[in-house]
Amino acid sequence: MTKERIGFVGIGLMGHGMAKNLVEKGWPVTVLGHRNRQPVEDLKSRGATEATSAKDLATRSDVVVLCVTGSPQVEAVINGPDGLAAAGSKLLVIDCSTSEPASTLRLAAELAPKGITLIDAPLSRTPADAQAGTLDVMVGGAPEVVARARPILEAFAGRVIETGPTGTGHTMKLLNNFVSLGYAALYSEALALGAKAGLTAKVFDSVLRGGRMDCGFYQTFFKYVVERDRNAHKFTLNNALKDTTYLAAFANAMGLANPMGAAVRNSFALAVGAGRGEDYVPMLSDVVAELNGIPAK
Repeated sequence: MTKERIGFVGIGLMGHGMAKNLVEKGWPVTVLGHRNRQPVEDLKSRGATEATSAKDLATRSDVVVLCVTGSPQVEAVINGPDGLAAAGSKLLVIDCSTSEPASTLRLAAELAPKGITLIDAPLSRTPADAQAGTLDVMVGGAPEVVARARPILEAFAGRVIETGPTGTGHTMKLLNNFVSLGYAALYSEALALGAKAGLTAKVFDSVLRGGRMDCGFYQTFFKYVVERDRNAHKFTLNNALKDTTYLAAFANAMGLANPMGAAVRNSFALAVGAGRGEDYVPMLSDVVAELNGIPAK
């Protein structure tokens, strides 16, 4: 069976591993380059080609995968000058970014008359899982479109979970990140309170690890806290603030009071406001400690 031609936009921490898996598993891949040339050149050395613009990418592709920062970037790639929509060709666009559900639904409705189908397929897990091809994907779209996309998604995912119609993947992703980032805020505050009372992070970890509160997110978070491994969980505080801000907007649109979501968002807003936005999520524990006068480790 002939594999569809894949265009890929966003070959950063997550996207590089995803595109690498597609190339290595036999998909014809064209990438849209950016200022960081290393992942572009690496993928070209593996057999990928490079487009000069999003429009050029669309003309070379049957399916385009987006893995960019959020809705503004998705909208720019699609509707900007020389964007995907300018190609005017039938195309399936799979948005693997963490985007606002309202933006996703609006774009899907705008693109449909042009023969372009947009579905949402945001990701869970880490860049290491992207490299290994073991990501979790939450995909929203019509069943027949998801069936077409599934072999592509399975090239870089260990699990592909169908969530319902277009927009539900991004909704589920916001809820997933609310839970995980909520844990990060809880861990950070609990560690600071423990430190004030004379309990070390190692003692804290020895109690929770292996118990009912242990999980994969806990383990990568505490790999930094205990071992000081900066690369254990490479997701920036800037991105955490973006996602919790999207959640706040979504809750507001749904007419839902979300005091817990507001508290979690404020934890990340505090860290970003302190100039730590490019630090990774487990480093929130350092920010909370420092703001409470606890000496740096």
